Amino acid sequence: MTGTERAGRRIDTSKPHPARVYDWFLGGKDNYPVDEQLGEQITALDPGAPRTARANRWFMQRATRLVVRQAGIRQFLDIGTGIPTAPNLHQIAQSTAPDARIVYVDNDPIVLAHAEALLRGTPEGATEYLQADAREPLTILQQASRVLDFDRPVALSLIALLHFIPDADGAHELVSTLVDALAPGSCLVLSAMTADLEPEKVERGIAAYAAGGVTLVARTHAEVSSIFKGLEPTDPGIVSVSDWHPELAEGESPLGDGPISLYGGVAFKP
Repeated sequence: MTGTERAGRRIDTSKPHPARVYDWFLGGKDNYPVDEQLGEQITALDPGAPRTARANRWFMQRATRLVVRQAGIRQFLDIGTGIPTAPNLHQIAQSTAPDARIVYVDNDPIVLAHAEALLRGTPEGATEYLQADAREPLTILQQASRVLDFDRPVALSLIALLHFIPDADGAHELVSTLVDALAPGSCLVLSAMTADLEPEKVERGIAAYAAGGVTLVARTHAEVSSIFKGLEPTDPGIVSVSDWHPELAEGESPLGDGPISLYGGVAFKP
């Protein structure tokens, strides 16, 4: 599943990549000058951009804890994984449930190059990495079934993914295809960018990404909520990620004051 390709030879460093820019926002080292340049341009327009990236990571950690501890789910399908940044999803899940099984999915060669860090899980559980495009959900489901039992509940994690996929490119269809394959009791964990809270800053950020060749889509609360159609959101519903179950955090909040332009939520399949 992880492949043996020499990913480094296939990494395009001539243009920025969202995963590497995100890594730069988080203070990581797995990015290139072109990514740093775009990150600096975005931060000049929106000084809160790195804080938003940290907030998104913080949401993932809290959502994983809720899914494992309160819902008892032991299987995760994480699509749009990004460059490994500790603590990773499997570390959080397996710290509570050592038998948890996680499949990571991404199509960025640099993520493949660092996939080994995603595979250091517990001997009781399983962690695997699948090189695939999010726009090919049937391929993902077929290959992930080697590790995950889709007759049992699975947490489908789409963290900061869909704002890179416009509706015209099938964002809703790929989510519905994935959710339809899940057993009752499964859940969707999702965060997505919005311009509802800070419209001017977000629009400037979108323009900066576009200048770097990356398309971003900001969705309204109603549009993000529609992605959860047919599912039952857990309290407090679809809210800014900073407001979603902050009591589940371990350690001090990295956020400070001010809005976070990401909606997040966890919703269960009846």
